Amino acid sequence: MELDILDVSFDTSKIKPREIEEALEDPFAVRMLPENERSDGESRFYAIGKSISNRFLFLAFSTDGKKVRVVAARNASSDEQTFYERKFAEFK
Repeated sequence: MELDILDVSFDTSKIKPREIEEALEDPFAVRMLPENERSDGESRFYAIGKSISNRFLFLAFSTDGKKVRVVAARNASSDEQTFYERKFAEFK
């Protein structure tokens, strides 16, 4: 999938596009749907993934199946990292 990070609200010098791609392509990433629908009708998804350098990222994005539009990215919290690691352990 193509990554769209134009006009984002986060600093791409602190979270590199390559790290975002790696976290989204992480085969053990935890992907979630929101509990509530958005008022604008846009689908939003969330993911906790890990980059090759072992950096945990929390991502909010939308997709049309061909292009992924990342709207927010940040370091995952310690609770989110624990959640990821618990889900990862289920695959072992």
